[in-house]
Amino acid sequence: MRAISCAATLLGLMALLATAALARDDGRYANSPLKPWFESLHSEYGQCCSDADGYVIADVDWESDRGHYRVRIDDEWVVVPDGAVITVPNKIGRTMVWKHYIDGHPRVRCFMPGSMT
Repeated sequence: MRAISCAATLLGLMALLATAALARDDGRYANSPLKPWFESLHSEYGQCCSDADGYVIADVDWESDRGHYRVRIDDEWVVVPDGAVITVPNKIGRTMVWKHYIDGHPRVRCFMPGSMT
């Protein structure tokens, strides 16, 4: 009986966390000509969502070393997994990151390097 209660609690917690992590499009970019392109972006971790869900990263907050990336999110340097890097041409030129959190620490779901101007 205790195992069933623990499993039910765990399942409920997982459903709550998954619901809270869903991206929400507030409609700001509904008429943008780049909206379909943003919505098509994906990494090995899934859809990156849209521009409203991504964050522009300043050049000083990301770096590349021999084809691998690091990005500063919330004052914490995070290694970008190779599978999170978006390889299609960057149509906006700005570096963007789509993030989520695990145990209170930022993680990268998608990363699109910019031009470092």
